[in-house]
Amino acid sequence: MPRELELLETSPAVKSYEIIDYKEGDSFYFLKIRAELIDGSVLYIREFVSEDEYNYSFQWQKDGKLIVRWDNAPHHKDVETFPHHKHVGSKDNVQPSKEISLEDILRVIEKKLTGQN
Repeated sequence: MPRELELLETSPAVKSYEIIDYKEGDSFYFLKIRAELIDGSVLYIREFVSEDEYNYSFQWQKDGKLIVRWDNAPHHKDVETFPHHKHVGSKDNVQPSKEISLEDILRVIEKKLTGQN
């Protein structure tokens, strides 16, 4: 079981989750998950992990409106944490991001939703 599922199972911010897609090979896996959070918001998780590559997008939204999307698509070269960045409140508000794993993202969300550190 990928570590991501364990993180979702144990997070106090996650109410439930659904695996949308999962593919695995000798040296990679691809994962898409929809997680419902305790405040009714949703976290969409997409990760491709291999020995040479890590591509991700974590989109947190409520009522169809973007809260934050973290990703590492290499198109914001001016961001100091390139290729890692986040879109806060809208796709046009691009900011540096040091959060690059589901564990990092859940920590941010848990802090906002439960007040935990």
